[in-house]
Amino acid sequence: MNRVYLDWNATAPLRAEVRAAMCEAMDLVGNPSSVHAEGRAAKSVVERARAQVATAFGADGADVVFVSGATEAAALACAGRGLQAGDIEHDAVAAWIDPVLPVDRAGRVTITEPARSAVQLANSETGILQDLPQGVAVVDATQAFGKVPMAFNWLGCQMALISAHKLGGPKGIGALVMQRGTDLAAQIRGGGQEMGRRSGTENLIGMAGFGAAAEAAARDLADGVWDEVAQFRNILEKTIEAEAKTTILVGNDADGESPRLPNTACFATPGWKGETQVMQMDLAGFAISAGSACSSGKVKASRVLRAMGYDEDVAAGAVRVSIGPGVTREDVLRFAQTWLKKYTRHCERAA
Repeated sequence: MNRVYLDWNATAPLRAEVRAAMCEAMDLVGNPSSVHAEGRAAKSVVERARAQVATAFGADGADVVFVSGATEAAALACAGRGLQAGDIEHDAVAAWIDPVLPVDRAGRVTITEPARSAVQLANSETGILQDLPQGVAVVDATQAFGKVPMAFNWLGCQMALISAHKLGGPKGIGALVMQRGTDLAAQIRGGGQEMGRRSGTENLIGMAGFGAAAEAAARDLADGVWDEVAQFRNILEKTIEAEAKTTILVGNDADGESPRLPNTACFATPGWKGETQVMQMDLAGFAISAGSACSSGKVKASRVLRAMGYDEDVAAGAVRVSIGPGVTREDVLRFAQTWLKKYTRHCERAA
């Protein structure tokens, strides 16, 4: 069976240039904190990666603090700040905020006090993009970075979260990007690495991979690679919409289309559990998800869709298909036809 990977929002396949950068970093023996030649060589890799990420993220003049991933970045940015948000945030942010901001049917959050708010620029389940006011305290840019034109300096936020493995980089490395001079209390203390914000010997190999991934992602975006991805996503949705009459296309339904990531399709079929669809498609050779990768293993209705006003039956029947460069039109159409066969059988059993 030739499997087709359609879960890019969970993690993107490792890029060839990233693998090369990581292998090169593996050969360096020095500790980046050491002052001898070997240490300086390792330190130069760290700072090159920091510059690559800053440039790709449009964060010139900001501080880029390397951490273990966006989850740690969220804890570092949000803990103890009393921030508020809508109930559509990724679990990594939701663990630290008060979900009191209203969310409409289009998935947009009403932000009343930007300096006290945290918000996901692109939702990981629906792909819906937020129109952010200036001055938001924390922006989760994990899904948006590398897929849509954006820059930290445009956002006007205080801090932003990003992660390497969403860009085709390695897992286990991310960054908290912050306006220079932002007051932040370190949670991991010790040797004072990362400008005193996050102690511990640097993940040299991961940082090298993150830098290479960020640079490659920026190049892809400039070259229009994601425009073709959007075309294939649209073909998928139109194929499903034409034949699956009880299925709701979230973010592209009867209430109108919301601005979304170019690669994400979220659709829900009332009465057909999302986890059942995921298992059926997995057996058929397709990798999709029933929500964010950090929560899809839990059998429950989508919290994001419930916050958007969908009822429990719809929210429980949602799946996410997220594609990327390298996924072909044939892959998308083969998935759609396979899914539609399963859908027809579901409808026959439910009748």
